[in-house]
Amino acid sequence: MAFASINEFPKKDIEVAAVFKALSHPGRIAILKVLAKKQSCICGELVEDLPLAQSTVSQHLKVLKEAGLVKGEIDGPRSCYCINKEAIKKMKRGCGDLFDFIDKYSEPDTSCGK
Repeated sequence: MAFASINEFPKKDIEVAAVFKALSHPGRIAILKVLAKKQSCICGELVEDLPLAQSTVSQHLKVLKEAGLVKGEIDGPRSCYCINKEAIKKMKRGCGDLFDFIDKYSEPDTSCGK
């Protein structure tokens, strides 16, 4: 069985996959929702709003930051995070393009799975 290098796929597809991977945990989605409501947030404040431990929130923030969905700064012992609005816009376009492509080329009522 041959395995393709990730670099053999279109850059846009790699970016969309990275976003889906970052959003693949409900805790990360919850973090994005809290950050969106608060505009910015200290990591400790996120822990107060979520049913997650500090270390878990920190790990999820790391994943979101690596995907570019969240920006953050460390200010001494405090870390401040906020939504990366440009990345969110780009994500919406990329995901929309993917679902538009699927809609365009998939038949409505296929016999698959029946």
